[in-house]
Amino acid sequence: MLNSLPFNTGGDMLNAFKQFGFRQSVAVAIAAVGVACSAPGFAQGAAKAAAKGAGAAAPAEIVGNAQAGAKKNSACIGCHGIPEYRTAFPVTYRVPKIAGQSEKYLESALKAYRSGERPHPSMKGIATTLTDQDIADLSAFYAGKN
Repeated sequence: MLNSLPFNTGGDMLNAFKQFGFRQSVAVAIAAVGVACSAPGFAQGAAKAAAKGAGAAAPAEIVGNAQAGAKKNSACIGCHGIPEYRTAFPVTYRVPKIAGQSEKYLESALKAYRSGERPHPSMKGIATTLTDQDIADLSAFYAGKN
């Protein structure tokens, strides 16, 4: 399963952490957490993408479900669920509060991370594992929180 991730877990992610001055052991630990957080939803997204490519019709409109989003937020809550949380990768910054943001804004931001339009390695790693339905569900969930 790890070989099917959208990045080379042994190289790209580890090298990115090492470029920012992390020690080998710290870089490996951070990369492993990123992989662990990203991997569970990736298989589901890959299966859906394969089905779509096999000729399955895509739904006309995707509607977010906040209850489904509540079950999909494990990769989000580790950073965005901690008030005033600061992270050190790729630089030290305050992680933005996403609860209560506009559903359309959250959807747009996640799709931009997924496409690479918004450059942030951790967010891209997570967003590339999300389907359009996952993004809609998470956006609905966080838009309804305060």
